[in-house]
Amino acid sequence: MRLWRSTLVALTVLAALGAGTWPGREWLLRWAADQWIVSDPLGPADAVAVFGGGVADRPFAAARYYRQGLVTKVLVSDDRQVPVENAGIITSELAAKAVLLKLGTPESAIETFGHALGNTHQEVLALWAWAEQHNLHSIIVPTEFFSTRRVRWMLRRAFPSEFQIRVIALDAPDYRQDDWWRRTPGIAAFKNEVIKYLYYKLRY
Repeated sequence: MRLWRSTLVALTVLAALGAGTWPGREWLLRWAADQWIVSDPLGPADAVAVFGGGVADRPFAAARYYRQGLVTKVLVSDDRQVPVENAGIITSELAAKAVLLKLGTPESAIETFGHALGNTHQEVLALWAWAEQHNLHSIIVPTEFFSTRRVRWMLRRAFPSEFQIRVIALDAPDYRQDDWWRRTPGIAAFKNEVIKYLYYKLRY
């Protein structure tokens, strides 16, 4: 039932986004987003995980949860890009760690999970391996609100049912949950995430 509901919402979104401007389109998009976005109650956990990308919001949220005493460990994904100092390229892992340190998160509280991870599927599997190895029982994963459904679905597939997962929806740097439909980046992000979700459902 949940699968059919999420698929129906996804197809509705794609139809609305591809139909141009018409009366009622804004209402339909807002309804679809309300049905699409999921977010768990924020609460204490063993650690918070910062997936690759999202450097403008995810490490900031993680640092805030650490300051609030909700977690004692911040886990940062090791993405697959190779930093080239002379070319000015920096991985999201290094950028996330820089943000965490600047916001007062002690280096001793920051750990890296995985190696050369290239997508959310790989990150989820690497996170589960790290959690199992270090005997974690709960984790917080902050992500932009449109990706919450896909990220939580992946986590629940990989982790055992007794493991407590808290996926927290974040506003994106270029748009917020209360105005995304008025901004081109918000429209594009919703469309792209729906396509990615359907792909992940078929692929994994």
